[in-house]
Amino acid sequence: MPLALLALAIGAFGIGTTEFVIMGLLPEVAGDFQVSIPAAGYLVTGYALGVVLGAPLMTLLGTRVTRKRMLMLLMGLFIVGNTVSALAPAFGVMLAGRVVASLAHGAFFGIGSVVAAGLVAPQKKAGAIAMMFTGLTVANVVGVPLGTFIGQSAGWRTTFFLVAALGVVGLLGVAKLVPEQPKPEGVRIRHELAAFRNVQVLLAMAMTVLGFGGVFAAITYITPMMTGAAGYSAASVTWLLVLFGLGMVGGNLIGGRFADRHLMPMLYVSLGALAVVLALFTVTAHDKIAAAVTIVLIGALGFATVPPLQKRVLDQAAGAPTLASAVNIGAFNLGNALAAWLGGLVIAAGLGYTAPNWVGAALAASALVLAVLSGLLERREAGRSRIVAGSTLEPAPVPASRH
Repeated sequence: MPLALLALAIGAFGIGTTEFVIMGLLPEVAGDFQVSIPAAGYLVTGYALGVVLGAPLMTLLGTRVTRKRMLMLLMGLFIVGNTVSALAPAFGVMLAGRVVASLAHGAFFGIGSVVAAGLVAPQKKAGAIAMMFTGLTVANVVGVPLGTFIGQSAGWRTTFFLVAALGVVGLLGVAKLVPEQPKPEGVRIRHELAAFRNVQVLLAMAMTVLGFGGVFAAITYITPMMTGAAGYSAASVTWLLVLFGLGMVGGNLIGGRFADRHLMPMLYVSLGALAVVLALFTVTAHDKIAAAVTIVLIGALGFATVPPLQKRVLDQAAGAPTLASAVNIGAFNLGNALAAWLGGLVIAAGLGYTAPNWVGAALAASALVLAVLSGLLERREAGRSRIVAGSTLEPAPVPASRH
């Protein structure tokens, strides 16, 4: 794999850290600004919505510059946003900093996926994308727990200063290691938007929303679930999230490896297994050991879908992949927001803290149905193409002799 993928992974590590570390620092931030915990939760919601809106916006703005330069500009935006958050004198300014940082998220992963895929041979594209996303998964194993510890020990502002410093390292890495690529010729906004008329692109994005949403239906409420059902202490949840992160790392690498060989079968297996494991979590959540094992499996199966789904979008939007790739990153965050909302509804309805697992299982099963539908449509189109090709090659009949 090219060394340039390391630079992309470093940027992904910083972005993954800033996205999730705020969840462990909400009490400190809320206390500092004298706001309630639910109000401080807008720092999570605002970031997610910023990703959804920023992915297409920043990608379209970047159509006039080279991809390398756009990646550098996005890392600069990320640095500014986290620095503003670290220096924020008021909660509103902190929220604004979070939104500014989030604008870089979707476009970085979207453009980065296209760049990563272009650095390797066609049969290694999913593996290259997975290498970049490894930075995001490792952030959940190392960056988030470490950032939470530093924030609780030395103050949450220190954490955001360090995250901004990570952005500087990522920026320098992109500048030094990512090769210059010529600006794509003839790229127009209308051309990029045309990809969304492809049913297969829309199906892949819907699978992203539902499949990864299934993961976050459970993980969003992991703290009350593990303390209330499994009997873990609140302090133990940090290590359970590390296990979840380790599962994400393994699943991401496995998904990238097998997606290059058998993309659709990989999706069928990972989405089907994810639905089953989430359903079983309603039972295993009541036992400490079983719950820990299940959390690892959820992380692994959930992120095993990421490289194949991202590659699926790139393949189906081959003529204009940049915008579609970035919007698909926004789809992950849309799935997170949708799943968290639905999980909250079932808890509020009095169904218990394990009820979001049923929501997650239903979402993953729905994604599996869409994957099967997508595969059937693809096979039907391939069959039609063979029939058309065969009829084109069929020789014209020779007139019978009159003798």
